[in-house]
Amino acid sequence: MIKKVLVANRGEIAVRVMRTCREMGITSVAVFSDADRNSMHVRYADEAYHIGPSPSNESYLVIDKIIKTAKKSKADAIHPGYGFLSENAVFSDRCKKEGIIFIGPSSHSISTMGDKITARRTITKAGVPVVPGTTDPLTSDEDALKVIKKIGLPVMIKASAGGGGKGIRLVKKEEDIIPSLRAAKSEAKAAFSNDEVYVEKYIQSPHHIEFQILADRHGNVIHLFERECSVQRRHQKVIEETPSPLMNPEIRAEMGKHAVAVAKAADYEGAGTIEFIVDDNLNYYFLEMNTRLQVEHPITERVVGIDLVKEQINIANGLKLSYKQEELSQNGHAIECRIYAEDPDKNFIPSPGIIQHISEPLGFGVRHDGYVYEGYEIPMFYDPLISKLIVWGKTRQEAIDRMKRALFTYKITGIKTTIKFLERIMNTPDFINGNYNTHFIEKNHAFLQDVDKCDGDCKAMAIIAAFIDHTNRIAGAQSTGTSGSDGSNWKSCGRRKSMIRL
Repeated sequence: MIKKVLVANRGEIAVRVMRTCREMGITSVAVFSDADRNSMHVRYADEAYHIGPSPSNESYLVIDKIIKTAKKSKADAIHPGYGFLSENAVFSDRCKKEGIIFIGPSSHSISTMGDKITARRTITKAGVPVVPGTTDPLTSDEDALKVIKKIGLPVMIKASAGGGGKGIRLVKKEEDIIPSLRAAKSEAKAAFSNDEVYVEKYIQSPHHIEFQILADRHGNVIHLFERECSVQRRHQKVIEETPSPLMNPEIRAEMGKHAVAVAKAADYEGAGTIEFIVDDNLNYYFLEMNTRLQVEHPITERVVGIDLVKEQINIANGLKLSYKQEELSQNGHAIECRIYAEDPDKNFIPSPGIIQHISEPLGFGVRHDGYVYEGYEIPMFYDPLISKLIVWGKTRQEAIDRMKRALFTYKITGIKTTIKFLERIMNTPDFINGNYNTHFIEKNHAFLQDVDKCDGDCKAMAIIAAFIDHTNRIAGAQSTGTSGSDGSNWKSCGRRKSMIRL
């Protein structure tokens, strides 16, 4: 049985994996770069080892360093988290050759589903519906023009080795085909060292719905129902919820069976996610499979009541699944908001810097997966995700109300964050009504960017916070000869707001 796990990752996901390890009595090992020397995952782990300079291609992405550290620490297994090496078939295979348990699927499964073209071929044979398109990479400009003319505009040009919204272009006009093709290939080459691209028919009014699956090495596969992931910006998820407001029991059951079929076709083992595109008429098509733990896995855990990391470790230990499909059900409603260190008022540019003050949301039905603390400097070298805010309610409306309250409580100063932007989403009529698709942010752009179109509470908070910040800056300059705030003005802001209501 696994006794010691090296977590080959950083940030909130590293801390989250280590928490389950501690519950299971498993020793956790952290690895860290120069920039992460003071990171929370380093503090939380039982052991920590330095693996190199700040850039990920000199630390977290160097397989030899990770393997060497695992051997040095005498770790039985490696958990890759998400991102970095989590979907790297070479890494999975190397762990096996070195006698280290990889808490994830085999290199064969990763290769099969990681390459989108190979995945489309595999899934088609399994009888799962796929978006109309090509099963071979585009070889030339002429090939692209011929294929797209046959499929019909609009289409999506996608990187075969894609992920994270990279190497994707929507083409609506014929004159945009060649420029979009070249841009997608160039971006794919830079991001994945593979410039192969293919074409899919673009689904109008698309909904992005994914199914969580678990599979053991004994042939047992279950799904843990769906997550609605249609609130996206530049093909990156912003908010997820479960159950999906679009679904009905019949379609849920049908899609769940197809998700299980995908996992079986890939000879899969571990936790994975099957992503589908669904139109307004509930026609659905396989999109891709993520052969790892997803960022948004906590909402499934909250609604289904299963610790997915614990299941991953049990599966890696060779145990059979702890649950059968008929034993699973969805209880209540959960929503996750991704908190980024980005400035929404400046086209979401990253906002690295030092956290001056943080007030984390608490209360019934609230879960906070984060890794930052007061005085911590967010580095510029990695993804700007700093935390995930998860809430649960008996109903969808209760979950929305609880998320509004949690976001109101969540205060971070010293850097720019997306917290207020997320608050506005919670107050958007289309989101409240559950009437949205992947065009949600584009459609509601004016509302989401204009504080004057926020609800009364949101607008009042913005005005009061600005006033108090201005007052504190003046007071600080008079008493210390400097300008700035100690970050405590959010407490005063909350009190002032209550007084105004009275």
